[in-house]
Amino acid sequence: MIRRSFAAAVAVLIFGADIAMAQQPGSEQRCGWLDNPTPGNASLYDKDGEWTIAVQGGHQAKGDWPPPYKAGEWRKSGNGSYGYGCACMTVKVDAEEKNVLEIVSAKARPLSACRKDKALSAVEKQLR
Repeated sequence: MIRRSFAAAVAVLIFGADIAMAQQPGSEQRCGWLDNPTPGNASLYDKDGEWTIAVQGGHQAKGDWPPPYKAGEWRKSGNGSYGYGCACMTVKVDAEEKNVLEIVSAKARPLSACRKDKALSAVEKQLR
């Protein structure tokens, strides 16, 4: 009984922390394919299209990316550790330019989460 209560309390704390991060002024949560094909280049593809996180020698969002992924949840495509995965990010954006300005938080998701999303189903083929 104590284990269940403890587990429930932890779940509430984690869920509450996610909501608090998503509710920071000027931030929004975006979930989709995080693509990091080469050094200094990254984008997030969600239901609204491509959001630029970084362009080598140009725009660079504040904050850390990519989030840590479990084994098998980051697909390498090309040299080194570059590739793509599924993620949810709490971000501040320039909606007109479709740039991510700041990454408040980022959380890896299973590949299956993006694969099941009909708005994202064709994107993975482009990332391979």
